[in-house]
Amino acid sequence: MATYGIPAQLDPSPPNRTLYVSPVRAWTLLVLVFLAVHFLALFTPPLFDDADATHANAAQHIALSGDWVTLYVNGIRYLEKPPLPYWLAAIDYHIFGFHAFGTHLPMSLGVLGCAILAWLWSRRAYGERAAFYAALAILTSFGVFLWTRFFIPESILTFFIALALYCFLTGLEDRRPALFYVAYAALAVAVLAKGLIAPVFFTAAVVPYLIITGEWRRWRQMRLFTGFLLFLAVAAPWHILAAVRNPDLGNPTGNVPTPGHVHGFLYFYFINEHFLRFLGKRYPHDYNKQPWFAYWLGQIVWLFPWSLFLPAALVRVWRNRRIFASDLSYDSTNTIHFLDPRLTAHAASSLAARLRFRARTSLLLGLFAVFILIFFAISTNQEYYTWPAWFAILILITGSLAMIEEAAEDSAPSHWLTRMHAAFAVIGIASALVLVWGLWSSRHLPFVPDIGTLLAHRGVGGYSLATSHFFDLTGPSFAALRAPAVIAAFTLLVGPLTAYVLRRRGDSVEATTSVAFTAAVFLIAAHIALERFQPMLSSKPMASTINAIAKTPGNTNYQLIIYGDQADASSVIFYTRHQALLAHGSTNYFEPRPASPGHSAEQTFGSSMIWGSDYPDAPHVFLADPQLLPMWAHGPRIFLFVPGEFHDHVEQIMAANEKKLYKLQELSDKTLYTDRPL
Repeated sequence: MATYGIPAQLDPSPPNRTLYVSPVRAWTLLVLVFLAVHFLALFTPPLFDDADATHANAAQHIALSGDWVTLYVNGIRYLEKPPLPYWLAAIDYHIFGFHAFGTHLPMSLGVLGCAILAWLWSRRAYGERAAFYAALAILTSFGVFLWTRFFIPESILTFFIALALYCFLTGLEDRRPALFYVAYAALAVAVLAKGLIAPVFFTAAVVPYLIITGEWRRWRQMRLFTGFLLFLAVAAPWHILAAVRNPDLGNPTGNVPTPGHVHGFLYFYFINEHFLRFLGKRYPHDYNKQPWFAYWLGQIVWLFPWSLFLPAALVRVWRNRRIFASDLSYDSTNTIHFLDPRLTAHAASSLAARLRFRARTSLLLGLFAVFILIFFAISTNQEYYTWPAWFAILILITGSLAMIEEAAEDSAPSHWLTRMHAAFAVIGIASALVLVWGLWSSRHLPFVPDIGTLLAHRGVGGYSLATSHFFDLTGPSFAALRAPAVIAAFTLLVGPLTAYVLRRRGDSVEATTSVAFTAAVFLIAAHIALERFQPMLSSKPMASTINAIAKTPGNTNYQLIIYGDQADASSVIFYTRHQALLAHGSTNYFEPRPASPGHSAEQTFGSSMIWGSDYPDAPHVFLADPQLLPMWAHGPRIFLFVPGEFHDHVEQIMAANEKKLYKLQELSDKTLYTDRPL
């Protein structure tokens, strides 16, 4: 049995009967999991409305226009985001075409990159088993999977900021100055992925780490000046070009549009999108903040099933806190008092280096994760904002898990593992019973392809939180989710019980791997369920209808009108590649605007359009009702997309003005009209 605290590959004692995780076997399993869970999910469903297709529209504009500096959505400047994710998607469009696959591929590759980096980092700090667990945890955690189903840059940000931290730590430990330059370059790329939070998170972890370890005395070796120049060389050019091409115009027209005048890129990007967002004063106020209990509970959910092992990891850290402190402060002049006499001199030296690197890894990643969690607990937040912290927490959990499994079987942390497996089995059985009940209660209901017709519209959080639609599920909706529910129920019933039995038998690697494979199959079922939500979350079928009609003679020149915000039908804009007019509407995502050239005083604008629409060269894509009515049945054919909340209003104003609506298609609560018969 392995000696406690000594990595298994350095332990001369006979191996136990658990499966040895070789790199080849480990990566064979990891690649299969990545392909099954993440890669195959790239092909379906199509792009969703709102953020997913809105961001894809910005990347599509780059690919079609060749403008790699200023992002545009529906012809309007989109100054909210850094460019790297959009550059990557635009490159994919040139290679693969304008599809969901090319849009989401960078996010999935970011996940794979995080898994590879977690494997490398954990392998050096904790050993082969921990490396396998860390990569497997990245690929099978609920949050990592869920928040790469649409176009957000968190996985890309996490990879580059984690790479910066790893290179900085290894540069210190190995005394290799070149790694510091890799760290500065990676940090600059992270800025291009998500903005200033990258250096903020990096600094918030590194500075306390240097102070605690005393490594700040080596500041000359960190190449601070030349590294900063490299950082600027990578991160600054796009910001400078964006500021030059999108200047502050003051108040050139004599009007005073909200929030004062035509602010340029520098104010909007750095002040409004960074500092005011953190303070909860960003304009427009189209975001939300989770209640504190939902925020902290959510971290457990997003890290599931690996958060099951968190109690055991905390027990292990507490019981070995003194050893951790001695490892942290160890240098070449100290004596390692806990070396096993069976070790050779080379093995002892390797063990000393690993224990030091392990302790310092735990400190750096712990500081990194804690700061991010506290930062977003204070700031406005979405569920996926803490993505970078999950990378650090998963490495710490799986590192402790591997150390517990390689230690004495009767240790207190190992007992916690058995208890948590028992809890997982109970959770699995309970969840399976709930799914079985839902299936049984909906057994007489016919299958309905459009699940949107079976959902409630409770509007939790005003739909400004990413998980708001989960609260719209109803009992009858199981009629549309039978296949994934059956898969999930069977998986949750068998997988956790199997893992518990294996843990009780002492087959530790098999038990942990069973937990991961249970999660993997469950995530596959979850993706199948997500596809069933396609009619509600995506409007691609309506875009296909428009494209089919537009191919017929006399209809090639048409006008697309969205009654509401462009985000309501952003997938229609993407798949038709057609600029839309935005008709007057009022929702929580709209803000009143005073008069300006081309924009009437009573209009309301979608939040993502507000800032770019201030520029004098912005196209006049905004309509009020009095401007829409004269266009109806005159000129090119009109396709009118109407979200559910505007159905009654549109029908009333059209009837009142003797305008006839021709319904082409209805999807969930969305309707596509035209102004004349086909």
